Amino acid sequence: MKMIFRWFGTGHDTIPLSYIRQIPGVEGVVTSLLSKAAGEVWETDEIAGMHKTVTDSGLKLEVIESVNIHEDIKLGLPSRDLYIENYIKTMERLSKIGIKVICYNFMPVLDWARSNLYHDLGDGSNTMFFNADFIKTTTPKALADKYAADSGGIALPGWEPERLKKIEATIEQYSTMTQEQYFANAKYFLDAIIPHAEKLDIKMAIHPDDPPFSIFSLPRMINSRENIEKFLSLNKSRHNGLTLCTGSIGANCDNDTPAIIREFSDRIHFAHIRNLKFTEGGSFYESAHPTACGSLDMYAIVKAFHDSKFEGYARPDHGRMIWDEKGRPGYGLYDRALGITYLLGLWEALERNQRNH
Repeated sequence: MKMIFRWFGTGHDTIPLSYIRQIPGVEGVVTSLLSKAAGEVWETDEIAGMHKTVTDSGLKLEVIESVNIHEDIKLGLPSRDLYIENYIKTMERLSKIGIKVICYNFMPVLDWARSNLYHDLGDGSNTMFFNADFIKTTTPKALADKYAADSGGIALPGWEPERLKKIEATIEQYSTMTQEQYFANAKYFLDAIIPHAEKLDIKMAIHPDDPPFSIFSLPRMINSRENIEKFLSLNKSRHNGLTLCTGSIGANCDNDTPAIIREFSDRIHFAHIRNLKFTEGGSFYESAHPTACGSLDMYAIVKAFHDSKFEGYARPDHGRMIWDEKGRPGYGLYDRALGITYLLGLWEALERNQRNH
């Protein structure tokens, strides 16, 4: 398991790379070009600059999260071929700096959704919270306005201003789309890019739906064992794989996350490992990483990766904001650094136990 850390890039992250390098066990970062809109080609000089910034700090850059997919591809519109061509050009340019994995999602319109970005917990920390009743009664526009007001000017991936201006009109475009058509649109995309991924040896790793159930009547695809199997069967190349996010998959109580890890281990190229705590009626907040702090069995999850001989990239996922840290919701330095220490401790114990038996 190669431990890396999410970093949002120069001008978009308050955490210096020099701090990240000091976290024991961290080999590199996973980053992106947040200034690029979905569908745009990433320019060679921008990619080179991003790579130089990271490697000059003594860290590796081998994973990108995300190269966003234009909505026309998800909708299956005639213009999708142009945006697929742009996507392939970006893949080719990323391969030249040694990128091994591209994490992306195929979620319609909204990359993720929470009711609160900074929900206060009893210990003085705060975290992101999903209030199921609130989400059921709010509107996309109201949620977008709430994020804009609460984020303090921080750019939130998946909730970019240019996307939010037409959020309700875009959602309306999905009103007549069936689940089968949505899978067909994904297959069209995969069949176009996977031959290039194989040639460039870039593993494509789709992120699960977050949350893993429908909101605003939008379709869902990577949210259950059955749908993961269906998606991977759309293109059976090993370069068509998963980013296994334990918090996204685990937010549905019906999902057996360790079993899913074991079943699809040969197609998991990237792991986002986090815990969450269920409250009432399908609501949850994002807890600290240890099992005792949440509702997911983190030992069983890490053991499933270890038993499967997982050698891919992993990162601690969303954490709380602790010790009065101010910054991007879910992406503070301190709680994620604690999460890494915990996860690597579990991994070391599993390694030693294996050697001793």
